Amino acid sequence: MPTDTKSVKVKKLSQWPIAGRFGPYGGRYAPEILMPALLALEAAYQAAQADEGFRAELRRYQEDYGGRPTPLYRAKRLSELVGGARIYLKREDLVHGGAHKFNNVMGQALLAQRMGKSRLIAETGAGQHGVATAMAGAVLGLKTEIYMGQVDIERQRANVYRMELLGAQVHPVHTGTATLKDAINEALRDWATSVQDSHYLIGSVVGPHPYPQIVRDFQRVIGDEIEGQMLRKEHRLPDLLVACVGGGSNAMGTFFPFVDHREVRFLGVEAGGRGPDADAASLQHGQIGVLHGAKMRLLQDEWGQVSATHSIAAGLDYPGVGPEHTLYQEIGRAEYVTVSDEQALSAFQTLSQTCGIIPALESAHAVYAGMERARAMGPGQLVVITLSGRGDKDLETVIAHLGRQRSAGGQEQ
Repeated sequence: MPTDTKSVKVKKLSQWPIAGRFGPYGGRYAPEILMPALLALEAAYQAAQADEGFRAELRRYQEDYGGRPTPLYRAKRLSELVGGARIYLKREDLVHGGAHKFNNVMGQALLAQRMGKSRLIAETGAGQHGVATAMAGAVLGLKTEIYMGQVDIERQRANVYRMELLGAQVHPVHTGTATLKDAINEALRDWATSVQDSHYLIGSVVGPHPYPQIVRDFQRVIGDEIEGQMLRKEHRLPDLLVACVGGGSNAMGTFFPFVDHREVRFLGVEAGGRGPDADAASLQHGQIGVLHGAKMRLLQDEWGQVSATHSIAAGLDYPGVGPEHTLYQEIGRAEYVTVSDEQALSAFQTLSQTCGIIPALESAHAVYAGMERARAMGPGQLVVITLSGRGDKDLETVIAHLGRQRSAGGQEQ
């Protein structure tokens, strides 16, 4: 469905969503039983945002518990290796828990507490959202239950142990592809039967309104900090912002504060996987449809059924993308590219060896694309790559994959 781009351009993009939608995308496609909960959540969120006491409490948790602000690090050796633009890294890997997920989770958990909820429900793919939710549940005294696909449990066992150690109950999901999509399905089913005492803590800028807005607003701390830090360090705004995109929360948190600064370009990086037939690149290969309560671009077959996805990075292995990203792509505000498993593994090793920083495989996708783009830019230009998480959780995956490569190489010799 084409967007009426003229109507989009007459409004500042920072004003979206309007009536729960980003252009024609987003919306609230939810079962009737969930509508009262979604309306109550929207009202509670609006009241909380207008309450300085709530905002102050969130800032205290961000600073004293979460470790914000995170550094904006000039990656000198990486910049020298690549040539071209100067590269900065926004260090979300240093947030408590090891990923940007804390930003949204702490805000939503405080909102749930404000609403009188005693239980948090969450889904997780790479495990970082689940870990952050378990941390918030522990510190606020809220019961926490997390749904995770069995495939993701197998490749993220360390994070499963962390969640359980923090007091959360982890429910394996065996249906469908047993990955993030199916974990969300089960979490929504749970919420439909427990809305009175439970809050569903969505981890990305997806889901029915008001979730895409709530998650974006709690994650915008990333871009807000980048703006202030870049002005102090370089006395101007960056030329290019780069972030990986699965559902799209760290990218939207990076991009949104700059959305009305047209001179700052956005580059979102999707999972190219093993190629077009085995990827998770919704914006590159998807079609418009409805998934998990929102209209967005998503991967689907000729019958409109959601397609299977693949990425070496569990957190990017989602068949859809946030509705605001869908709008940004359509009107040309952001550019979106793909990075393959092999390219991400290459960047994983490069960043580790040049900067002493082991990135999450999700973040490694952004690093690869950022390096490629910086190489083609001038030496006076500035690129900021958001490192959405640290790579401890992915070491088993990387070791297994590189081991297979060496084994195959040995056989060829």
